[in-house]
Amino acid sequence: LGLINDIAIAPQAGATAPATLAGTLAQVTAEGLACLAIVNFINPGCPMSFAIWPFISDLRTGSFSGGSGEEALIIAAAVQIGKFYNLPTTVPSCMTDSKIPDAQAGYEKGISAVLAGLAGGNRILESAGMLGSLMGCSFEALVIDNDMLGMVQRVIRGIEVTEETLSVEVIKDVALGAGHYLGHAQTLDRMQSEFLYPKIADRAPPGVWEQEGSKDILERAHETAFEILSTHFPDHITPKADTNIRDQFPILLSRDAMKPSARCKKG
Repeated sequence: LGLINDIAIAPQAGATAPATLAGTLAQVTAEGLACLAIVNFINPGCPMSFAIWPFISDLRTGSFSGGSGEEALIIAAAVQIGKFYNLPTTVPSCMTDSKIPDAQAGYEKGISAVLAGLAGGNRILESAGMLGSLMGCSFEALVIDNDMLGMVQRVIRGIEVTEETLSVEVIKDVALGAGHYLGHAQTLDRMQSEFLYPKIADRAPPGVWEQEGSKDILERAHETAFEILSTHFPDHITPKADTNIRDQFPILLSRDAMKPSARCKKG
């Protein structure tokens, strides 16, 4: 079919791979390269990504720990190994062991997402909405993670350093003029390109936050998710294409049942 192959290899350190992170990386790299070779033998030139997914075990229980600091570290290393071989990479990231979108979920997801991004990952999966060590998913988490991943992408973009952005003349203008940059033409020109403004995260002063109901991020995410589900219906699949797909596959959910009026009732 010409599809890109993505064979995710996911041994767990201390369970199905050595307890040392280096040993797990050695094993999963060998397994990943073997998969590349086998697929190429079967279909020479078949496109594939280097999808090594080394996972971490909590050795107190033997359970998978997607939100651990070691998981964030070993995934970044997996990306760098793929770059060493000049191969496009697919890795998991932004995972958490928390069962709800709480503070634990936030710091676990944030650490791993930033590390995978800065390591140079090409395709990062499990990156939004996942909870409970990949055993659950949440609309609210999808909304929150969308905000967070936007910030991660802004970090990856980095700092543009040019003659213009060093702003020597702007500093001079302000020093000899208004004494602040708020109304300067450069500030107005750059406010949309230099900075990212979150849709869910709260930046209001405490007093304003209280006046607006003292909502936490989970409440705001719930409202946003409900609004999306209540109003949005994807239009990238035409009715004709939808009909053709339904003629070939036993899809039980009707198109009308997927529309906002049918799928989302407040309660």
